[in-house]
Amino acid sequence: MSQNNSPFHYSSDNKRYHTLNYYNKKKYGEKIFKAVIDCGFSCPNIDGTKGTGGCIFCDGGSGYFTSPLLSVAAQLEAEYKRISAKHKESAVIAYFQANTNTYAPDRKLREVFFSVLDYPYVKGISIGTRADCLSDEVLDLLSELNNVTDLTVELGLQSVHDETIRYINRCCTHAEFLDGYKKLKERHIRTCLHIINGLPGEDAEMMIETSRQIAELAPEGVKLQMLHVIRGTRLAEIYENGGFTLLSRDEYIDIIVRQLELLPPETVIERITGDGDKSKLIAPAWSADKKSVLGGIDKELVRRNTWQGKRYCNK
Repeated sequence: MSQNNSPFHYSSDNKRYHTLNYYNKKKYGEKIFKAVIDCGFSCPNIDGTKGTGGCIFCDGGSGYFTSPLLSVAAQLEAEYKRISAKHKESAVIAYFQANTNTYAPDRKLREVFFSVLDYPYVKGISIGTRADCLSDEVLDLLSELNNVTDLTVELGLQSVHDETIRYINRCCTHAEFLDGYKKLKERHIRTCLHIINGLPGEDAEMMIETSRQIAELAPEGVKLQMLHVIRGTRLAEIYENGGFTLLSRDEYIDIIVRQLELLPPETVIERITGDGDKSKLIAPAWSADKKSVLGGIDKELVRRNTWQGKRYCNK
């Protein structure tokens, strides 16, 4: 086993972790933005195939910039117009975000995914999905996409602990997750895993263990996020009835720093806090101040003289 002793070789913006901004600038030579697209797909955990109601924190996906009532082309053009208003002639990643974006007939998936490649400002595709929605047919389609564009498949992991997975009503075991992840890796498809810190019933050590097990998988990307209590969700009911306590800002920062230390330095940190819809956010209030959270993480990494991968060990 060897320990990483080379800090900051992945950073040009005064960060002690491998930022998505750095990754994109190194790969494309420019800043890249995500254009959010909602295809109106459902989820096997919503339509009754595996469960109903979705995960307890789910409010139907966070693609709030768009509307599934619009065509994919109209959504993409609207997103590009929104982004270009602040960042002229920017390139984008077409981000299929809301619900499960491989949970539809193959013909429909092919239609929507390949259609966005016709736009010159689209540099790649990111597809959010579940690990149990990767049939052989879907994997064949993803492999085809992977050969013609920069593809990332984003898997909702949340936690490695099956007791947590049952509680949040994910209806996909950790073993099923590992099977889906393995299939993507066998096809050399870039994969980003999404972790949520602060889930009910989890203490800090459980969250750190999730990071430790992810490090062993060595994904290309990871999203780290605080649990948001969003109005209208089952989680909101549990929270308002005193069912669990949320992490404080300082507790969250401590956990993030410890998680970063365990992750491979090559893994891109695609998110390190959250962007909950403020109009629907019940708690934690501190998460709405993104700059403060990001600054707090940076300062704590400096104070501890630590960085992403400091405690990562190659076997």
